[in-house]
Amino acid sequence: MRILITGFEPFGGQSINPSWEVARALEGLPLPQAQVRSIQLPCVFAQAAAALTRAVDELQPDIVLALGQAEGRSDISVERVAINVMDARIADNAGAQPIDQPVVSGGPAAYFSTLPIKHLVSRLRAAGFPASVSQTAGTFVCNQVFYALQHALAGRAVRSGFVHLPLLPEQAAHWPGPPMPSMPLGTQVAALTCALGSLLDGSAPRAGDVQVTGGALN
Repeated sequence: MRILITGFEPFGGQSINPSWEVARALEGLPLPQAQVRSIQLPCVFAQAAAALTRAVDELQPDIVLALGQAEGRSDISVERVAINVMDARIADNAGAQPIDQPVVSGGPAAYFSTLPIKHLVSRLRAAGFPASVSQTAGTFVCNQVFYALQHALAGRAVRSGFVHLPLLPEQAAHWPGPPMPSMPLGTQVAALTCALGSLLDGSAPRAGDVQVTGGALN
């Protein structure tokens, strides 16, 4: 099986991005009957989706796991849905700041992850990693990539989705404003290794997901 992992370059004035640090640590991960490839995506609206689809076309993966940074979150956040809108709170790395623009003109309002998101969260928690289902991937480049990924793979037998990661401790230590939660790189890498293993060991549902709560009130 071929597994594609994506992470982002640093953005917002940061010099590091946990999504890329985790993705590159997973490159070549020795998993049974699986090859793991990792690529870095630019945090640029005009380039990120195209770079992703090129990688998908080249590798023809069976599983795609896109990763992103989510400051303020304290756990591994497995995203449920991507929405067809770009509404940037800050400019991307090229200075672009789209407002209320579609990711794909004329595309569906949203796409759901095709990963067994609740199974993944359950397995991560059972292994001792804080994890939850997230109901929003935001409206920045992370959501754009998530939507573009699901749009490109619609109707194909590929399991794909997006996971947001907390800040690294070295980021949180110097973050301006209120204190931010963080998680060490080694813990994040171990958590994603666990998630990948759970997709390959036969425990994940072949279709659908496990029926456990993962909802939110707000």
